[in-house]
Amino acid sequence: MHKETNIRSIAKGVSWRFIATGTTIVIVYVFFGRLDLAIAAGMIETALKVGLYWGHERIWHKVRWGKEKIEPFNLWFTGLPLSGKTTIADRVYTELEKLSIPIERLDSSEIRKVIPNIGFNREDRTRHMHRVGYLIKTLQNNSISTVASFVSPYRESRKAIREMVKNNIVVYVKADIESCKKRDYKGVYEKAIHGELKNFSGINDVYEEPRHAEIVIDTDKVSVDEAVEIIVEFIKKKYIK
Repeated sequence: MHKETNIRSIAKGVSWRFIATGTTIVIVYVFFGRLDLAIAAGMIETALKVGLYWGHERIWHKVRWGKEKIEPFNLWFTGLPLSGKTTIADRVYTELEKLSIPIERLDSSEIRKVIPNIGFNREDRTRHMHRVGYLIKTLQNNSISTVASFVSPYRESRKAIREMVKNNIVVYVKADIESCKKRDYKGVYEKAIHGELKNFSGINDVYEEPRHAEIVIDTDKVSVDEAVEIIVEFIKKKYIK
């Protein structure tokens, strides 16, 4: 979470005092009819109360009573390639950033650049998911939430993530495989069909649908805007009250 700095507290105090001092000057002038007395009273009050306000803010900053810690969560987007996971996850991340919570974005393609030479067979994918789970767990230990998008086609690897991290929310981005093919601007489905890509989920490898997803988004029926609204509202109600 963001820390209130000294300069911010002072700026807030000064801005408030302009309003309050103006009110004091008007009141004194109305009651006593002396502008010089009204201005003097306003200036003295300003100097004293800016300092008092600053001290009051710093004391309350140290008091934990009334503060609620936002528990870190992990939004885990899973689905067939080109189902819309990344697009929706990117938008959700942008909206959650606006809430000023510590949050990071993890995407399969970016992680594979950092950890090269990762295979796509079942064993390699499962091992990779444990690495990702460890990364999320480390971020959560520092109170940082995550928005992660991975095909993660196997139930055992998604189960491993759920067991490793706290507050794991599976978002199943559901789409008919024919719809995914139509969105295939990369041409990866065509390559998989012709055998150029091995272990491609939905073509020459399985995609095991989640049985216990917290949120299911059917991109054949729900727009990106609607999906983002559903997911963000879920997070607000459950974790940011």
